[in-house]
Amino acid sequence: MAKRMGLKAAPAKNSSRYAQIIAKVFETHYRPNAEAVPFDRSEFAEIATALHIELPKNLGDAIYSFKYRVPLPVSITDTAPSGKVWALANAGRGKYEFRLVCPPDLTPKVGLSSIMVPDATPEIVGAYALGDEQALLARVRYNRLVDVFLGIVAWSLQNHLRTTVEGIGQIEVDELYVGVDKTGRQFVVPVEAKGGTDKASWQQTAQDIACCAQKFPNLICRAVTAQFVSSNKIAMFELTANNGNIVIVGERHYELARATEITEETLLQYKRTASSDSD
Repeated sequence: MAKRMGLKAAPAKNSSRYAQIIAKVFETHYRPNAEAVPFDRSEFAEIATALHIELPKNLGDAIYSFKYRVPLPVSITDTAPSGKVWALANAGRGKYEFRLVCPPDLTPKVGLSSIMVPDATPEIVGAYALGDEQALLARVRYNRLVDVFLGIVAWSLQNHLRTTVEGIGQIEVDELYVGVDKTGRQFVVPVEAKGGTDKASWQQTAQDIACCAQKFPNLICRAVTAQFVSSNKIAMFELTANNGNIVIVGERHYELARATEITEETLLQYKRTASSDSD
């Protein structure tokens, strides 16, 4: 799978070719009232020949583009019923399907108050992080934002975990944490990070949850997506699977600040908020 770090939208020439191919794939298999439209990546070559267009060298990139970079062609999206959208999903090795889903809005809420946290990121790490995604993962890790957000103690187990999930195929998890709470319950926390122009994707979270169910069946999965709101502000989403859809459990915004910037008034405000929440 191509990685998101520093990626930008696919070039217009590629996008046009991808759109023609993917639209034809959908047209070939779609039936009215279908909830899923399966297809095989091997079909791309035959369709490209029939349309007299050059076959993309990286077939996986065509799929990846419509998962995470660009919208599906209008000829596909217009067939979705109100309240649902078509999304591309893995269905095995070299196999995919269009699925009708009710997608969560992973755009950080405008106007949601930010919680100030003393920035513990080593300056040298921030200076040499290779890309927005790496910078975001580092800030989440060094400031223990998974712990703060979820209310557990968590440790990074592995980053950029590539593995195969039954029924989906190969996936990559940006960073995987394991944790424990005060009652002894143990957790696995897959974290997806989005920086720069990349958008948070519920599809990746769905794959992460499926991966954790297979690899860590005895742990409680709490999936997290982190996204830059600004250079020092991070939006954190907790997501879960519910009736075949990915839904938002909670959203918080954290502002990384110098300790001296967090005033007594701010601390008193947090104290009052915590007291009212416990009542």
